[in-house]
Amino acid sequence: MIRFESVTKRYPDGTVAVDGLSLEIPDRSITVLVGPSGCGKTTSLRMVNRMIEPTGGRILLDGQDLQQQPVHTLRRSMGYVIQHAGLFPHRTVADNIATVPRLLGWDRGRARSRAMELMERVGLDTALAKRYPYQLSGGQQQRVGVARALAADPPVLLMDEPFSAVDPIVRKGLQEELLRIQQELGKTIVFVTHDIDEAIRLGDMIAVLRTGGRLAQFAPPDQLLSAPADAFVEDFLGADRGIRRLSFFTSAGLELSAAPVVGADDALPDPPAAPYLLVVDGDRRPLGWADPKRRAAGDRTLIPYGRPFQAEHGTLREALDSAVLSPTGWAIAVDGDGRAVGVVSQEAVAAAIRAAHAGQGGAPEDAEPAGVR
Repeated sequence: MIRFESVTKRYPDGTVAVDGLSLEIPDRSITVLVGPSGCGKTTSLRMVNRMIEPTGGRILLDGQDLQQQPVHTLRRSMGYVIQHAGLFPHRTVADNIATVPRLLGWDRGRARSRAMELMERVGLDTALAKRYPYQLSGGQQQRVGVARALAADPPVLLMDEPFSAVDPIVRKGLQEELLRIQQELGKTIVFVTHDIDEAIRLGDMIAVLRTGGRLAQFAPPDQLLSAPADAFVEDFLGADRGIRRLSFFTSAGLELSAAPVVGADDALPDPPAAPYLLVVDGDRRPLGWADPKRRAAGDRTLIPYGRPFQAEHGTLREALDSAVLSPTGWAIAVDGDGRAVGVVSQEAVAAAIRAAHAGQGGAPEDAEPAGVR
């Protein structure tokens, strides 16, 4: 556990970057520091490995004051990942990953073996081991950065906006990879971001800092969304925090209807089961929506079906998004292989949301959707 005790950082010109910060970062979890520019989140992170020294208070790691530990030993015991990866351009991927093990005295063979193992763990093809950073994509470079931070198996991992420089698709993949690795390894991770959606997706605990380095609220993401401490936190979370909170309610309890789902060559039900029919292929994968009247007249044009959600492992936020994006107002539920298992209307999703908020159908403590923390 990492504990901040009234930690302050004041610069010679009088600027206060962190002001009396006190919080306990739990072991084997992801704690996210988030807030506006100038709130001291990166300064707080860098004080953990003493890249920046506090001017007041203490930071303890498992009860020991960090100021009492040799700085080089401390830094080598913590993984550190920054924006743009910060790789050594003159070293290969494998040599970058093996940096800390080599500094710790590992022989070349053992360090290289560890590098190859970690490339696989972070989702990198080991064929890239002999390439140089400039030969990799941004997402690949960030994966190398994560692998390098994990190389000596440190108990603490510090991550300073590590995914902010990549595009949204790559960023989502890196977030999923981090959650998978954390599930396997159980590190104590301190993660800095300016993106509240990223904080909610990744964090077990979230610390919201005010401008001037003061703590505004420290809470699990669902509590943060449901009960902001004050107007500042509420404004920082944004007007759509209610929609974000739906990520903590599972879609598994939604009542799905299979009647409107028909095969591409099936005869139309008479009377039609719904104003629109979902047409699927032979593997029950969605093809599009059909208007029964037009289809009966020989018009086989299909309406785009939008974006499905996973029935058992999705969230009410995903189900609502699917219903809103659907031109018919019906959301398509699929299984893990993308096969349609039924449809659900916007009205039914809204009813499930009301029930969830009332604690009658999948409250956050009752069910935890896959991939949501």
